[in-house]
Amino acid sequence: MLVECGKTKVLCTVCVQDQVPPWMYKRQAGGWLTAEYSMLPGAGQPRKPRDGRTGRPLDGRSFEIQRLIGRALRCAVDLGALPEVTLWVDCDVLAADGGTRTASINGSIVALYDALLWLEEQKQLPKWPLRGLVSAVSVGIVDGQPLLDLDYQEDNAAEVDLNVVFAADGRLIEVQGAAEKRPFAMEQFQAMLALAQPACAQVVAMQRQALGL
Repeated sequence: MLVECGKTKVLCTVCVQDQVPPWMYKRQAGGWLTAEYSMLPGAGQPRKPRDGRTGRPLDGRSFEIQRLIGRALRCAVDLGALPEVTLWVDCDVLAADGGTRTASINGSIVALYDALLWLEEQKQLPKWPLRGLVSAVSVGIVDGQPLLDLDYQEDNAAEVDLNVVFAADGRLIEVQGAAEKRPFAMEQFQAMLALAQPACAQVVAMQRQALGL
């Protein structure tokens, strides 16, 4: 699944591995879902060194983003309804102009749906495990005003930067962000959420269209 949001492009894929992490065997039945995120070296400027090259560890930003993606998608899946498999979600950023983590979530849920369809065709699903779609947008305060879907320049200038993840039924999954320079008012926070919720609903409509639902 190739998702594009402005100049940002992210390739999202889901692979099925016929085993679960060792810690699951004694704790819970079902399957597991986890995510990996990587920005390709030429995705932005300046060039970003490739993770893992010559012993270079995964940087903290990538680790934080892939954990966000994993949490968001696990909220959408009944893991107990999966067979003993691990769903590996891979998000590779081809071009970055802000919003790579939200684009990754928006594309990954579509790729996940396709992977679950394949499992269903293989008669490996006792029941359909996807509770619903999820969507995400970035929103912030720029020059004192709430602004939706920040690009790189707007993100750099933002006084507040949030990433908001919603379930398709309008319930919140996660709000991630912080003030950059000074505290912000609760009214501003509510104004940002008021922008984010209908925008996420529009994303869900596009996801449904892509899936033919």
